[in-house]
Amino acid sequence: MRSRRLATPADARSAGCAALTARLADFEPVRSARRIAGYEATRGEPALNELAALCHARGQQWLLPVIAGPVAGLRFAPWRPGCRMAPNRHAIPEPIVPEAELVDPPDLDVALVPLLAFDRRGQRLGSGGGHYDRAFAFLAGRDRPTRPLLVGIAWSFQEAQLAPEPWDVSLDWVATERELIRCHA
Repeated sequence: MRSRRLATPADARSAGCAALTARLADFEPVRSARRIAGYEATRGEPALNELAALCHARGQQWLLPVIAGPVAGLRFAPWRPGCRMAPNRHAIPEPIVPEAELVDPPDLDVALVPLLAFDRRGQRLGSGGGHYDRAFAFLAGRDRPTRPLLVGIAWSFQEAQLAPEPWDVSLDWVATERELIRCHA
């Protein structure tokens, strides 16, 4: 999937990102959210830059993941246009903010989650670090959907059949350039 993402032509990627942004901008849970966690696209992932700017303009808080260490795990830092960024240990840019500004996963309204593959039951294959599964493990056993709403972000070709692992936290929705998929009826 990584190779296929990277092989997607720039014009197709740009058109797909525009379609995905339009779809998510009109998605009620995103429109009404106060705190939305996104991500910095790497290795051919769908970019959310236009959505981040739109949400910021609407007065919503856009946050990006920060690897806060082995104990604290994944937290989220506020992003603003022009904010200072620095690469983390995986070379993914993170906002540079004081620790007091970091937001914990339960305090999010919506989390837009990157992935390598997904299925329509909400199973997600990540990049292998387990950061998102650990960050949202508190959702295990809860009736879903709930807050925060977990929305996987992918290209439509990333759909696959996946076998769940005991530690996996399933998605509530998946958004692609072609459709929004509700995973929990």
